[in-house]
Amino acid sequence: MAASSFSPLRGFGALLALLAAGVALSGCAGMSETVAPAFADPAKYELYDCKQLEAERKALAKRTDDLRMLMEKAETGAGGAVVSELAYRNDYVAVRGQAQLAEEAWRRNKCRETPPEATAPTAATKPASKSGRAAH
Repeated sequence: MAASSFSPLRGFGALLALLAAGVALSGCAGMSETVAPAFADPAKYELYDCKQLEAERKALAKRTDDLRMLMEKAETGAGGAVVSELAYRNDYVAVRGQAQLAEEAWRRNKCRETPPEATAPTAATKPASKSGRAAH
C-alpha cells in the first residue's frame, strides 16, 4: 500500500504562508495614506482652474469609492485579503495620491463648490405640431 502524498503539515504550512502574506499586505494598507502622493504627478493640477478641479475631485472621489467597494467585495471570498491587495491596492493608492494633490490645488486656488443649479423657471411653450416643428 502506497503512502499518501498529502501531509497535514504541508497543508498547514500553505495556510500559514497565506496568512502571513495577508498580514504583510494589510500592513501596507495603513502605509498607503502617507505614501499615496508618491504615486501621483505633483504638477498635474498646477494649471487646472477651479471648474476643472471640481470635476476632477468628483471623478477621483467616485473612483476611490468604486475601488474601495471592489476591495471590500474581494475580501469576502476565500483568500480575499490577498486578492484585494494584489488586484486593487496599487490603483487605490494611486487614485488617493491624485485626490490628495487635487485637494491641495483646490485649497491653494481658494476654490469653492459650485452651488446646485436652481430649478430653471418653466417657460410656457407652444405644443409641437405633428411634423416636429413648433406651431407659430
